[in-house]
Amino acid sequence: MASSSSSSIMASPSANTCSFDVFLSFRGEDVRHSFADHLYEALKRAGFLTFRDEEEIKKGEPLKPEIVSAIKGSKASIVVLSKNYATSTWCLDELLLILEERRHSSHFVLPIFYHVDPSDVRKQNKTFDIKVITSSQWTDKNVKLWKAALTEVASLSGEVSEAHETEFLKKIVDIIYNKLDHRKLHLPDNLTGMAPRYEDISSFINEPNVNILAICGMGGSGKTTLAKYIYNSNWNSFENMSYLEEIGSRCKVYDELLQQQERLLHDILGGKNRQIPSVSEATSNIKEALNTKRAFIVLDDIANRDQLVALLGNGKINAKSKIIITTTVLNIEEWFNSGSRCRKYEMRLLNYDESLELFCRHAFRSKFPIEGFKELTLKAVRYCEGNPLALEVLGSSLSVDNNIQVWGSTLSSFENNLHDKIQCVLIDSYNSLPHDCNRKLFLHIACFFVGKDKDYVENILEGDFSATSGIKILCDRCLLSVSLKNELMMHRLLQEVGKDIVVKESEVLTERSRVWRSRDSYKILRRGKGSERVEGLALDMERLKEEEFAVRPSKLKTDALNNMDNLKLLQLNSVQLTGSYENFSEDLRWLCWFGFHLENIPCELFMGNLVAIDMSSSKLKVFEPPTELTSLKILNLKDSDNLIRIHNMFKIPHLEILILWNCHSLVRVCETIKNLNTLALLNMTGCQKLFKKEETKLLAGKKDSISDGGVAKQTTLSFLPQSLHQLFLKGCNLEQTDSFPLSFSAQPSLQYLNLGHGLFEFLPDYNHLENLRVLDLSFCSRLKSIKCLPSTLAELYVYYCRSLEIINFVSHQFTLQEFGYKGCISLSEVEGLFKLVPVSKLEENDLGHMKWIKEYQNQEVCLVGDDELTKDRSACVQMLYEFNIMSTSLLDIKDPNMKPNYVSELSSLNFYVPSSPKNRTLKGLDVTFKYTITGDDWAWFCKISTTNGVDLMYNPKVFGKPDSGKVGIWLSYWPIGSTLHIGDVVNISIIVMSGMEVQGCGVSLVYAEENVAKETFENNMDWEEILQGDLSGFQLSTGAYYLCRNDFFGLMEVGRLTDDWFRILVGDTIDHAEVRGWRKTGRRKQLNPSFTELKTVRCIIHGPQSEEVYKIANMSKSMFVDKNLGFSSTMFGEMKSATSSKSSDTTAKELNKIQNVESMDMSKASVLNEIQQSTSSSYGEEPDSWFTHHAGDKGKRSLKVVLKVDFSNDKERRKVLKKVIRSSGVESVSADIDKKLTVTGEIDPVEIVTILRKSWRTELVAVGPAKEEKRDGKKEEKRDGKKEEKRDGKKEDKDDDQKKKEEALLEAYKSYNPYMPQVAMVADGRKMQR
Repeated sequence: MASSSSSSIMASPSANTCSFDVFLSFRGEDVRHSFADHLYEALKRAGFLTFRDEEEIKKGEPLKPEIVSAIKGSKASIVVLSKNYATSTWCLDELLLILEERRHSSHFVLPIFYHVDPSDVRKQNKTFDIKVITSSQWTDKNVKLWKAALTEVASLSGEVSEAHETEFLKKIVDIIYNKLDHRKLHLPDNLTGMAPRYEDISSFINEPNVNILAICGMGGSGKTTLAKYIYNSNWNSFENMSYLEEIGSRCKVYDELLQQQERLLHDILGGKNRQIPSVSEATSNIKEALNTKRAFIVLDDIANRDQLVALLGNGKINAKSKIIITTTVLNIEEWFNSGSRCRKYEMRLLNYDESLELFCRHAFRSKFPIEGFKELTLKAVRYCEGNPLALEVLGSSLSVDNNIQVWGSTLSSFENNLHDKIQCVLIDSYNSLPHDCNRKLFLHIACFFVGKDKDYVENILEGDFSATSGIKILCDRCLLSVSLKNELMMHRLLQEVGKDIVVKESEVLTERSRVWRSRDSYKILRRGKGSERVEGLALDMERLKEEEFAVRPSKLKTDALNNMDNLKLLQLNSVQLTGSYENFSEDLRWLCWFGFHLENIPCELFMGNLVAIDMSSSKLKVFEPPTELTSLKILNLKDSDNLIRIHNMFKIPHLEILILWNCHSLVRVCETIKNLNTLALLNMTGCQKLFKKEETKLLAGKKDSISDGGVAKQTTLSFLPQSLHQLFLKGCNLEQTDSFPLSFSAQPSLQYLNLGHGLFEFLPDYNHLENLRVLDLSFCSRLKSIKCLPSTLAELYVYYCRSLEIINFVSHQFTLQEFGYKGCISLSEVEGLFKLVPVSKLEENDLGHMKWIKEYQNQEVCLVGDDELTKDRSACVQMLYEFNIMSTSLLDIKDPNMKPNYVSELSSLNFYVPSSPKNRTLKGLDVTFKYTITGDDWAWFCKISTTNGVDLMYNPKVFGKPDSGKVGIWLSYWPIGSTLHIGDVVNISIIVMSGMEVQGCGVSLVYAEENVAKETFENNMDWEEILQGDLSGFQLSTGAYYLCRNDFFGLMEVGRLTDDWFRILVGDTIDHAEVRGWRKTGRRKQLNPSFTELKTVRCIIHGPQSEEVYKIANMSKSMFVDKNLGFSSTMFGEMKSATSSKSSDTTAKELNKIQNVESMDMSKASVLNEIQQSTSSSYGEEPDSWFTHHAGDKGKRSLKVVLKVDFSNDKERRKVLKKVIRSSGVESVSADIDKKLTVTGEIDPVEIVTILRKSWRTELVAVGPAKEEKRDGKKEEKRDGKKEEKRDGKKEDKDDDQKKKEEALLEAYKSYNPYMPQVAMVADGRKMQR
């Protein structure tokens, strides 16, 4: 890590207040020009900074201030006790101060008895016999102090002068060397960002079961500095220390490796340097030494396993030894045996604050940029992306001349030509790659595929570069990484290294292997010159326009491309070519041509070796392969609005992925698609015409011709191939009828199925789909029930299925691991999970002994708890059935039926189970309590325990919230009579952690009358009750049952629930981690591999999110805007096409503009400016109008602020949430896996941003009103000149104006399946607005 001088950053262990290593105290007249002078020179040669006073001492003078400072500022003192030492008050005063320093610090004192007897000093004989004399200095008090000092110093371990002065001096230097910290390594005075990284791994030193720490990371990331930091922090805890640096570069030949081995042995064993004849013998000696000696070793920059084995051997290492390895190899654990005790730490790059400070320290010698350089500083910091080496080099380079023009020019040159010092470090990893094909793969990815889907790239490059194994190697060498969204990510500097390698191939553009700059590609195509050297070319005409690059009005020709015989990768955006395609390269693997301008594929274009075709937003009307495409695996025609027909699918026999997303005009796909046995993914989202009843005949149609693959008329989905694993039919307006069944019986391998926006009321059984893991039925407004879902289903999404009432499963158990159901206002039953029914819809038999509640069925009680279940639901009294427990909430009433057998004014009570009345059987308990609401976060449990082992704690999914100051009643029935025995002591307690105050509780015993059948609800229910079934998933290690499906850790992490809430509930016997992550089915279990793999399916390539629970309300509007305006594409066509509508482009550009302005500006004024910009771009209003209105009163309005905060781990995420929640006016805060923070409430955005920026890099994404409907409603009202009519809340108005419908849908999209691609939301949103 790099240096800074901030006192707030943890100092280096080598940094201290000492100005000198050694202070020399001597009598000048005895030894100044002899022994003292020789000793001074010997210490100086050994590298010790030594203080000696050059002036002669005059009798009676007090110590000079610089002498006092020098003693206090030295680590050690050498006291040369010569014949006349005690005759000088100056020397004696020095001695007092030296010994005082020794007593109060770690100051080392070495007495040298130079031609004097130590006993004379100790007993004050001869010249050391000092006495009181008439003088201002030789007072009785002073003499006593000096005598005590002489006695003390003579008692210390010292050295007596010897005849051979040279040997004596060497002995003294060795003592000082061993006593001081000169075994430490050089580090800058202060380090930026080292403390938190050291904290991450500080436990390593004391961890008994770990010998080796491997610090891995890209070049320049601070690995070596961290290793030195650890070394310096712990050197005094080990007798044997060794630090071998730059092993990778110094051990390339045999002799160099042998030298490093000899040095390591010398450091561990001591003694004279050893001459060892061979590497293998040295390895054997090291192996033996490491087994017996306790050592601390650092091996810096290990490049391969052979070096590691040569330096450590493969034997047993002393359990108390510690070894640190730094390397750019990420899979280093594979180098060790399974029994090795190794821990790996991946080096974290600097966050924004650390980067800014480090850069400023080198550029300005201060923590902040100087006036006028803020914008350029932010640009430089962004460029370095947290790499300490780059920040140091760039900052130092710019510090030479504080001229804005020079800075701008220097930064531009850095972007085109990487600094040699950075290049030298980073290129080592590239050069160390084992195969030439790995290096070529790295260059291809650096130039064309950063940000692309990993699987997509592997498909394209596998044949030429063994991409699957090659990408793994690049990741292992820290040259590449894979994001949670499965995207290939590369640090910008590494990307620059790759591009620089290509640039240095030749000064002639056409002689380079890869041309990725659009302006270079344009020059090549315009001039019509190409060469066989070019393997990849990219040209984005839209980007050239943005860069205001001068483009000739004449069209480009194909001539240059026809000369590129080895062209494998061609990426074009909005490029129109004229000329022949006949001589295009036959080696072409990837054709990515956004906005392809022709209506048909040119018949002369050879496509035989293409692996992937991406013609998103093309002008194609008919897609027909000109020849058989045996290599083609991926075909993407997304957003091709003019596409009507797809012919001759049989010519693509090995197609695996077909994307027809938003091909709105498509009416025909030839029937031969069903014979594609390898087609695994088919995306027909938005292809409405393809399935219209009047046009289904066009799908199969009349028999046109044999070549066209036409067949007889057909009105089913039988054209779908059997091989499908993932099928997207969202927005196709599908209906389920006898003639058009949605059974998918011919697709037994389906794993993901999306039928969103369907028009069906019911679906057939899907029990035959044994491989189905994800089912998305969101926005199916007519859907009423879902029955017989397969037990293998892991995820179900039914967002805003407003008519949906019931969901059940073949297994009669709820086994889903993810379940999204917000907006399902009619949902009353999910089998195995809950049943929530208005009391008015229940018969008296359904209520059993609680039938008297029907008298209060029209009471209105606001339900809270599960927001997805309670929002927009009727406020009438509802009965919840969960865990076989029946519960409801009422307003405070006095009813004769509510007279408990046992009552307490407190929140708990105890009673003995009595004997049952004659002819009656104890069935269970009625538990009630009265309460008032005291906050906005409610965490409470009803707990029942008995002396015979019953231990149940229950938190209902929903309960009633009375108005402020009002009393509510919670009533529940627990059918546990069979577990209660006469004489048992039963304890009932209402345990409240937050948000509620209990006014008293009561219990009644419920008996079954003889000859009364089906009295209670559990005998009426036809669904399997979990309480009487398998509860193993809800049982704690203590045997108690934790009947709760709410996750209270979200409240705890943001500071709204105390950390000890679980201890309050269960005591100190178990840790709260035991229930962390509980969801719908009990304790989170290990996901099976197939389910984990399918996490990518539900978002069409986004990666697994196994730790986060997605809340719909947390989805911010800014998430619908495609923030990547480049023309990159994935195999599923996620990225935005360059031919999107003008208005949407404007929105995206505005947002991109905000993101390019660094969020860490230094003043509140700049934050206000950011808020204005984000308001304008995200909410489509003029900033002056909206911002002035909403931010005028110190910004205190009901707002939603969306931020991106660069926290590094889960611990920091909790700190962020806690810090925000303490801010004034915050109502809710949430953080997602992408580090997006959404804050709502009557908040001041400036305050929130300023608070966070003190500790974390914080980017302002969007600011807007918390309730967008009101704002849009006002705009609509102003436009129409009318006031919006109020709704009665009982029935939704089907004739609501179009604007309200659009707004509702947009709001719904915000909460739709969180794994849906962002650009899909944008596209659908635009379509609705049109």
